[in-house]
Amino acid sequence: MTTFRCSRASEDDGPDGPGGPGGPGGEPIAGTAPTDAAWLLLEDAGPWPSAVTAGVDDGRAAGARVQLVRRPVRTDAGAGSFERRLVLPDASDEPLLLVCTHGRRDVCCAERGRPVAAALAARWPVATWETTHLGGHRFAATLVAFPSGVVLGRLDPGTAVLAVEELLAGRMPLDHARGRAGWPARAQYADLTLRRRHGWTGLGDVRLVATEGDEVTLATPSGEVTVAVDERPGEPRRQSCANLKTKAAPVLTLREG
Repeated sequence: MTTFRCSRASEDDGPDGPGGPGGPGGEPIAGTAPTDAAWLLLEDAGPWPSAVTAGVDDGRAAGARVQLVRRPVRTDAGAGSFERRLVLPDASDEPLLLVCTHGRRDVCCAERGRPVAAALAARWPVATWETTHLGGHRFAATLVAFPSGVVLGRLDPGTAVLAVEELLAGRMPLDHARGRAGWPARAQYADLTLRRRHGWTGLGDVRLVATEGDEVTLATPSGEVTVAVDERPGEPRRQSCANLKTKAAPVLTLREG
């Protein structure tokens, strides 16, 4: 019997279930980044429980998402306690790479996330941290990079290094981008769809101006563009390895014409 892994199933699925439209590229990941605009990071060497409770009250009081972080390997950089508050887009220019390795939340995050964290730590030891649940473990390995707030998914050690090189050079790694943290899902999807269509790869090429209902206005190299993004429920599927329940994830599409 083959052990079920949600990340493998997501890779094999199209937007309407196994073999549906969108395969063999897998379930679309554009528009799936966390929408939180403020983040509170607390160092905790673990082991982490399945649900994070430490610092949650402090985070809620500050209107922030709470993430526990730890070093993937021992290093002199960042030794000692660590606490940082980030508010997008006003984070510092210092790069910070948070890789989800929260195995007690979902085994895919540990199996796929830890090798990615190790590869990034070997290259960027000061910037790299393991972190708790980022959402979308079926897109493991996944990470969020600051200060850009770009969230990436379906990484392995090799593609993670290449994608971070792109980010640090000021470019959007479109093959693995889920969206920008702090943006509504429709805006994330519109951003990535238009980038692919027009070849806009610079991180600063697209800026969110406004969202209203299903419409998104973006500032682009071609001027301000307003597009409509439709959302409908997809085919119910298992969202994690441990949970047998199925759930319909939203399917986003750019309205044409």
